[in-house]
Amino acid sequence: MKENLQFWLKILFLLSLLSYLSACRKDDKTTPAAPSGKIIFLLNHQVNGQPLKENELIYTNAAGNNYLVTEMKYFISDITFYRNDGLKKVIGEWKDIFYVDENIPETKTIRFFDAIPAGNYDSITFIFGISEQKNKSFMYVNPPEVDMFWPEMLGGGYHYMMFNGKWKDTAGFTQPFNFHLGIGQLYRGNTTNVDSIYAFVQNYFTVHLPGSAFIMNDKDTLTFQLSMNIEKWFENPHVFDLNYWGGAIMQNQPALQMAKENGWDVFSIKFQPGN
Repeated sequence: MKENLQFWLKILFLLSLLSYLSACRKDDKTTPAAPSGKIIFLLNHQVNGQPLKENELIYTNAAGNNYLVTEMKYFISDITFYRNDGLKKVIGEWKDIFYVDENIPETKTIRFFDAIPAGNYDSITFIFGISEQKNKSFMYVNPPEVDMFWPEMLGGGYHYMMFNGKWKDTAGFTQPFNFHLGIGQLYRGNTTNVDSIYAFVQNYFTVHLPGSAFIMNDKDTLTFQLSMNIEKWFENPHVFDLNYWGGAIMQNQPALQMAKENGWDVFSIKFQPGN
């Protein structure tokens, strides 16, 4: 009787061991990662096809204004890649809002943490600025982003862009301009007193990049040159005349609207081979 009991205990032990080993083997069978690659954006700022030169009065816009650029800084967000089978990949696994500053070189290289699924892609888009849902006051506490704050009484959140410079007015005097994009305001009456604001206008917009189709193969790292063509802020569909609009547009929604509508073709993109 005792020998039978020991025999069955051994059998139960062996069955338990086999069951454990089988479960371990199942756990070891990890699902292979889906084919994917990485993308890098290299941003640059140009005027009439040439690299931007700051603090030099060498540019003339479509309105005939002679101007120079002292600062160019802005946000882009919700960068989206559209695959031809309908898949839409929105960058956001680690970071979804990117600050770009001509005077801070490291901000002009964006290395996306997100894996981009392999396949054929038709196009790329992004939001210039920050959407209403995400543009919240005090979400940045450190420079340089915190310095982009948009006054709370004017709508709060952050500037979409600070494009600062100087232009030569009709009298030949050099005047400063702050071509700033952000939340607009609607005022009662002919005033810009903040007490007369009755509504706010969201002036961010989606940029559709022409010629942005690409093929992503497994383990590829693709690099794109993303260029801001600064002269286009003044060109199309509206000729923006600094002599008419003056040096500040933050509380001037008609001017902000013109700048927003001119932004549709400010950016261009080009694949950089060899990466």
